[in-house]
Amino acid sequence: MKNILFVASEGVPFIKTGGLADVVGSLPKEIDKKYYDVRVFLPKYSCMRQEMKDKLEYITSFYMDFDWRSMYVGIMTAVVDDVRYYFIDNEDMFNTPRPYTDDPLFEIKRFAFFSKAVLSALPTIGFRPDLIHCHDWQTGLVPVYLKERFQNNDFYHGIKTVMTIHNLRFQGKWNVKDVENITGLSGYYFTPDKLEAYKDANLLKGGLVYADAITTVSPTYAEEIKSKYYGEGLDGLLNARSHDLRGILNGIDYSVFDPAADKRIPHPYSKSNWRKEKIKNKIELQKELGLAQDEKTFMIGIVSRLTDQKGFDLIAYVMEEMLSLDAIQVVVLGTGEERYENMFRYFAEKYGNKLSANIYYSEDLSHKIYAASDAFLMPSLFEPCGLSQLMALRYGSVPIVRETGGLKDTVQPYDEYAQTGTGFTFTNYNAHEMMHAVRYAEKIYYDRKKDWNHIVDRGMAADFSWKKSAGEYQLMYDWLIG
Repeated sequence: MKNILFVASEGVPFIKTGGLADVVGSLPKEIDKKYYDVRVFLPKYSCMRQEMKDKLEYITSFYMDFDWRSMYVGIMTAVVDDVRYYFIDNEDMFNTPRPYTDDPLFEIKRFAFFSKAVLSALPTIGFRPDLIHCHDWQTGLVPVYLKERFQNNDFYHGIKTVMTIHNLRFQGKWNVKDVENITGLSGYYFTPDKLEAYKDANLLKGGLVYADAITTVSPTYAEEIKSKYYGEGLDGLLNARSHDLRGILNGIDYSVFDPAADKRIPHPYSKSNWRKEKIKNKIELQKELGLAQDEKTFMIGIVSRLTDQKGFDLIAYVMEEMLSLDAIQVVVLGTGEERYENMFRYFAEKYGNKLSANIYYSEDLSHKIYAASDAFLMPSLFEPCGLSQLMALRYGSVPIVRETGGLKDTVQPYDEYAQTGTGFTFTNYNAHEMMHAVRYAEKIYYDRKKDWNHIVDRGMAADFSWKKSAGEYQLMYDWLIG
């Protein structure tokens, strides 16, 4: 039996702000329990739902030197779906109204504390991992601390580490002096070949330098981040470590995202009966959101953070044209940059029967949108993996995406001559190219319904469950542990 420890800042079902939580909540369940004992460490946030807090049991506590003082570290545990979770408890660090705050220095302090506390807790809970799987910059100091102060202890000797990049844009950067002071790491670690990057301390870089292997969440993104355009200033390091870098595609939890058994949608349907049943969800959603009720109207769904990264500057550029000229409806769900929130509110006011702007987040409504929409728009500037297009495929909502990162790896462009493909794609980051892809999809939907239905069939038949990805992670674990 090989022991694997996941360390992350969020994980379903306890706390979620994005796709990272889905991965941390889904992947450990899929790793083969005959050969691996996989456990997970998370912070104990005070903003967790009460029903999840009620599952936690206290194990023990101790005090740890950190930031020039002795700090309390509580350890709690819970088991969900046969996976054991541990939680680091400290009110000063994790008693916040949301999982993340807007104070970058405090963020670095609390996750440096978390990284050191996880390593310190391992002998106390009696679990010695053969490998620690770290996720994003919040856990970047785990490989650093392991090498710097824990490795010489027999308990820790030989533990391997993997660093997974979910989004390279977020790196945990601050000035060297403060980070040196907080972490207790010596100046030796703050040089350009270690944690220092462009005169700042960079926690993600520390993890990438000291981890035994690096992964990211799609094969195409693994190649893209070695270029200057996508490399976010770390392309040199990623090229230097290219032999240790691999892209393993994210999956989605097919027990949660299953249109045949989804209690969040009014009319469940399957691959065999979607032609009759899926359309009922569209009518229900049109009623619920006050859109014109017409089962034939081409409905585009958007479930996303409303940011430049997700391509909303392209959408903003053609929104008026799209709504004034096209026989479509658009349903938007999400929050983000104020200018995009306000743009959708404005167009919802102007085109009330064609656009529904839901500027908040709701898991229930997101499922209804996947189930009701004919197509799903995701024109990202960059996309490490993307989970929304996988959910859309599963629910028979045809993705319209830009060919980047995981979108390129998961959506096969429609070829009307070969009759292949699962979606519509465009290459350049350009509003007119995006609009051309939308119009092409719209044309196939209205004029060649049979071909459209076959695109849906192929998308729903594609397998993006965690099973295949879990197998690739297991191969990597075996390679590292030996």
